[in-house]
Amino acid sequence: MHLTIREALSIYPLTEAKLVAGKQGESRIVKSVNVMDAPDIADWTKSGEMLFTTAFAMKDSPQETVNLLRKLNDRGAAGLGIKLGRFWTELPQAVVEEADRLHFPIIEMPFQFTFSDQMNALFNAEYRRNTKLLQSVLEKQTRLMQFGLKQDNMASMFQLLSNILGYPMAVVGARGQILYNTSAWKQDQLAQNWPKRKCGWVYSNKDRAYRVGLYQQDDELLGHLLIMPDAVLLANVEEGLFQQAADILTFHMNYTFRSHVEASAERDLHNSLYRYLEKGTSLEEFLEQAEGRGLTLFTGSYQCVISKSKPEAQLDEQRQGRMKRLKEYMELHPKSSQLRANHFILKDMMFSIYSANQAEGFPEDELAQLLIKYAGDSGCREEAGDMIFYTSAMKAKPTALREAYMECMETQRMANKLELSDRVVHYETIEFAHLFQHVSVNMMEDYCAKVLRPLLEKDAEYSQEMIRTLEVFIRNDGQVSEAAKQLFIHRNTVTYRLEKISDLLQVDFKKVNDLLKLKAVFLFRQFLHVRQ
Repeated sequence: MHLTIREALSIYPLTEAKLVAGKQGESRIVKSVNVMDAPDIADWTKSGEMLFTTAFAMKDSPQETVNLLRKLNDRGAAGLGIKLGRFWTELPQAVVEEADRLHFPIIEMPFQFTFSDQMNALFNAEYRRNTKLLQSVLEKQTRLMQFGLKQDNMASMFQLLSNILGYPMAVVGARGQILYNTSAWKQDQLAQNWPKRKCGWVYSNKDRAYRVGLYQQDDELLGHLLIMPDAVLLANVEEGLFQQAADILTFHMNYTFRSHVEASAERDLHNSLYRYLEKGTSLEEFLEQAEGRGLTLFTGSYQCVISKSKPEAQLDEQRQGRMKRLKEYMELHPKSSQLRANHFILKDMMFSIYSANQAEGFPEDELAQLLIKYAGDSGCREEAGDMIFYTSAMKAKPTALREAYMECMETQRMANKLELSDRVVHYETIEFAHLFQHVSVNMMEDYCAKVLRPLLEKDAEYSQEMIRTLEVFIRNDGQVSEAAKQLFIHRNTVTYRLEKISDLLQVDFKKVNDLLKLKAVFLFRQFLHVRQ
């Protein structure tokens, strides 16, 4: 029997009884019922036992009754039912006061019913309740078996399990990530460090839940199932049902949906990185999570890259799918072996950290060549077909990670502003543009006219051809062969034109100052073209 005093008083004929003292103890559990026929009954009373009496053994001494109440309370008795009218017409005030002090329920029993009537009513009610509970558990077990054979997505599986059990519940991953929650518990309550082996009641503040660990056969902990029943006590069959639910859930999480748990942990890691990059939160928090997932991010020099598709390319959901496929492709690409990379999907872009093997160093232009390979590879055309890669400058310390991210973002902004068509844009490429972006239009026009005037005064077709040659030469850092390749002419032709330009403009291409002057000219021309 597992009824509270409050529930017992709702069963006929105890509905005719009255709780006359110790009302604050009405939530005490009645586990059994006995008749008191001796004054030393307290020595034989069990925890949770409810005693019925006519008050014959205590009629002569209210103080002895007070002492009896104290003993019964110490023994964990549920309460005392007294039939008034035969030996006592009312409870002595000292007894009422002591019962109230102890929160020990005293019930005035209806005189017209025998104790056996009331005891039978309680036993029958408990039998009906247990029968109903068993039927409910059997139905739930049947549905659990059906659930065990069902294949579906993780969210609907959790929802189905919650519906079967009929109670609010939560599923927490081994790393504290909240996988599912229909209870009123908050995240900090659910994500605490639960005991590994213990199955049973756990407490958080004033709330409590029945917790079952989700263990694989090799004793690896996948997480915890927390159920919040409204019952004060649980029957053994219900505890067994919760264990069955946990076993089936473990099977699905391990063999069918383990990727969901991993994805949740990966999202936590990516969100931690995003908070650090965008809001400047703690770098240590992100590094601890990365280390917990077995990621080694920094072994020496590193460079960061943002991969982003054109804004008009696809919807967010489609872009996310392509980002994931691109990430998988990059991780498995054979060319990736020389540069270790860790890729993180952050909303509409992918943020990558490329670091070289410490022993080998960071190969010159290796990253740029690798990114160009990704962009042009037929096996990745669907994922990277419209991707543009924005790189940071080289960094040496982990604390410069956010600075590298800001450089990538600035590279993207300036590349869009200058309408650059390159698939791979380096921070060094736009560094001057970043410095000179606030120079006035009049100053840019005057400077360009002053430097290029000797060329601009020539025939228009000749002038245009020579300026184009000079621009490509400057853009390729003074490499004649690369300029000739992009202009589709012989390198000797480029050399001849540069000699003519050098004479006209009075510049020496071997002098850094002259090269910087020309770089500024073509940068200003690009700004002016965009503003037209």
